Amino acid sequence: MSNDRTLATPPAADPGSPAPKDPARAQTGYRPEVQGLRALAVLMVVAYHVWLGRVSGGVDIFLLISAFLMTLSFVRKVEAGKPLRLGTHWLHLLKRLLPAVVVVILGVLAGTRVILPESRWADVLDQVWASLLYRQNWLLADSAVDYYAQDHSGASPLQHFWSLSIQGQVFVLWPLAFAGTALLLRCLRRTSWGGRVSYAALLAVVFGAVFAGSLMFSIEQTSSNQSYAYFDTRARLWEFALGSLLALAVPHLKPGRMLRVVLGWAGLAAMLSCGLLLTVDRSFPGFIALWPTLAAAAIIVAGHSGSRFGVDRLLTWRPLVALGDNSYALYLWHWPLLVLALAGTGIAAPNLVQGLLIVAASLVLAALTTRFVETPLREWHWPQRRSWRAAVVIAVCGALLAGPVSVWQSRMMADEAAAASQPLELTPGAAALAPGNAGKPTPDARIIPAPVAMKSEWADFDGPCTDENVPGDPLLAGCLQNSRPDAVSKRIVVLGDSHAQQYMAALGPIARSHGWEVVALLKGSCRFGAKSPDRNAECNAFNQASAQYVLDHKPDAVFTVASLTLKDAPFETEVPQYLEGIRPFTDAGMDVVGIRDNPRFTINMPECVQKNGPHAPKCRVPLQESLAESSPLDAYRGRVPGLHLMDLSDFICADGVCPAVVGNVYVYKDDNHLTKTYVESMIPMFEERLLAATGWT
Repeated sequence: MSNDRTLATPPAADPGSPAPKDPARAQTGYRPEVQGLRALAVLMVVAYHVWLGRVSGGVDIFLLISAFLMTLSFVRKVEAGKPLRLGTHWLHLLKRLLPAVVVVILGVLAGTRVILPESRWADVLDQVWASLLYRQNWLLADSAVDYYAQDHSGASPLQHFWSLSIQGQVFVLWPLAFAGTALLLRCLRRTSWGGRVSYAALLAVVFGAVFAGSLMFSIEQTSSNQSYAYFDTRARLWEFALGSLLALAVPHLKPGRMLRVVLGWAGLAAMLSCGLLLTVDRSFPGFIALWPTLAAAAIIVAGHSGSRFGVDRLLTWRPLVALGDNSYALYLWHWPLLVLALAGTGIAAPNLVQGLLIVAASLVLAALTTRFVETPLREWHWPQRRSWRAAVVIAVCGALLAGPVSVWQSRMMADEAAAASQPLELTPGAAALAPGNAGKPTPDARIIPAPVAMKSEWADFDGPCTDENVPGDPLLAGCLQNSRPDAVSKRIVVLGDSHAQQYMAALGPIARSHGWEVVALLKGSCRFGAKSPDRNAECNAFNQASAQYVLDHKPDAVFTVASLTLKDAPFETEVPQYLEGIRPFTDAGMDVVGIRDNPRFTINMPECVQKNGPHAPKCRVPLQESLAESSPLDAYRGRVPGLHLMDLSDFICADGVCPAVVGNVYVYKDDNHLTKTYVESMIPMFEERLLAATGWT
């Protein structure tokens, strides 16, 4: 999740239009300094995305500006006694917004097909639908996307549509608020005292309440669940409400010339310095977002200063206003070009020259999109004469995307079905490394799982913990278990992180066949062991709570991962404080199973195969660059009675290499997690070694 991936869409007041050329147009409320402000904001967003990898505050400024202009437009209509005609308004708004979106997404689809590996296609296609339907922010929130990741090459080329989706939702909500308030005003004016109430005053009450409620919600959610709050519309409404309150206040604010000059330059300085001076990562959209939004508000209040020293002299500079005219298209293009360029070249971040080339290409495509798509359609009179004609334009735009996306998704599903329906002997997986199959050639077949199914390759459980297995400690609220057998012959608790979870694809079926009950207490990136300074406070607290759960429930055995692999040298070490962590269990008479960790890599292994083929040297990493020459498990042997060690690395790596594909099965789903399909192919070997290590029958 890097930073402010968004650009304000052209709002109701159409700030993307050229500067007015006549007095009549000037009376529509067009403010060139706001257009210049939009240009600076988009430059902030682009620069921070391309070179700095930090939140700039530009997105928040766009949200405020869109609500500011929309409020001015609707208030003028209501106070002039004009009908709002919301249906017509929404149709013409979508008619203006969608064509550029369609052009950019079609370009993204072409780039995805040529540049991105197949395992990323399904996510991109899902996000096409989410972007088209203005719900991308909710999709990303549910996916817990890391918006601050420094490596943009693995991000979605459509990730920046999250803010456009929020704006699209507000472009529905705000007109309803304007209409509802107008209706309320009409009712109030039928009372004896209602004549003293103005439309603007009622709106101020409405948006004041939205501002206060949303800001409090945003602060609370940002502190407790920031990755979700970042994309949550409810946590962003206050920024729109602030823009609306600003629009209602500006007509009554009459600062003097000198104050306008000071406000303008102070606001600009605060706006440009936000991302540089503040440590805003993991803090947005809480109260920290007041910095850029209030800075933009100060610039808008400053308005036309009437002084040659005013900031409006800069903001109304023709090149800057022209850039503001292209700001919507520039935002739409810059992020996918950045992501596709990095993915195509294999670099994590561009240098100065590479970044300038990306920005230049974005500017060219933005100018072409504005000139040949946005402007002609905005000035096309045919759809403006009848609402149904605007609906036709919208339907055609949707069809231009829906058609190819539907066909592409259908073909991917057919490929997945074809791969899954192959005979098992064509996809032996780990069985291909069994001694009895040594030297046998791998059959010619499709590699499984199909790329579209890679997201489903996490080992799963039957459900949350039930009955006496439910933990009392809220830290363990994510407790999971398999279905309890009718007759439980053994109870096992799995402790650790995702590398422990992945082996549930083997332990789960084995447990069902033996009548074992399995409960799992898992936390991402938190290998089980006693308290250690090598772990963060949250992980140490979770492990302490997990250990207490085990001591309270006294299962027959505990399953853990007993070594820790790394992407770089020394590649594999002992787990910090591992023996100290499991010794209380063995002292209480429980068995502890410790399995050796699997390798981690600096590349995404399935993507390597999809780009280079399964036999490419870069997809077959040397064993000495994957695991320690001497297993860390050897250091544990004989030190703790009741600790049983398992090493299945010979079914993951063989002949001196750790390949991405074994027996026509992807070994890894990313750069370090085993696929569920591959672990399932290890079940016979896993069971044999588990029973041999523990002596269980």
